[in-house]
Amino acid sequence: MQHRHFIIHKPYGFLSQFITNQKKGGKHKMLGELHSFPEGTMAIGRLDVKSEGLLLLTTDGKVSDFITTKGKVEKEYYVQVNGQITSTEIEQLKNGVEIGFDGKKYMTKPCEVNMIDIPDLPERSKKIRDDRHGPTSWISVTLTEGKFRQVRKMTSAVGFPTLRLVRVRVGNFLLGKMESGEVKELKSII
Repeated sequence: MQHRHFIIHKPYGFLSQFITNQKKGGKHKMLGELHSFPEGTMAIGRLDVKSEGLLLLTTDGKVSDFITTKGKVEKEYYVQVNGQITSTEIEQLKNGVEIGFDGKKYMTKPCEVNMIDIPDLPERSKKIRDDRHGPTSWISVTLTEGKFRQVRKMTSAVGFPTLRLVRVRVGNFLLGKMESGEVKELKSII
């Protein structure tokens, strides 16, 4: 069987799956609504419903396992946080912070965190609050782990809740100028 691979700019409001496991029809949109993917296509990793950006898809479970479980593939996120984050919180994030995961406390691994200018991203379908509610700032977070809602939990742990989260890179794959909802087929992923 010839496996197929895709990159997608997952829009805000979509689940990183193709079918719902809810008993009643889910109110969230699924990736299959954006493109006609071959049977057996799976997301490599996930982005929660409020997150957007680069998502890799494949029909090859071994590729998915390699990227999600080996802990060597970097994932970079642009994160808009509530408030004016300082170098003190940036250092805390870099060195690791304690978050909750599966009902237990977890110390995140050291990662790369930098302040960035407002990135050039497509407008989100649901508007983020405006400057009347106080300042916001943007950071870039690059990590190799990916616990459940980890980046959101990390920024909250240092007192700066996430307002917008966009994954811009997985390994060597970049979101670039892809439009929200855009899908591209790849020859290979690894």
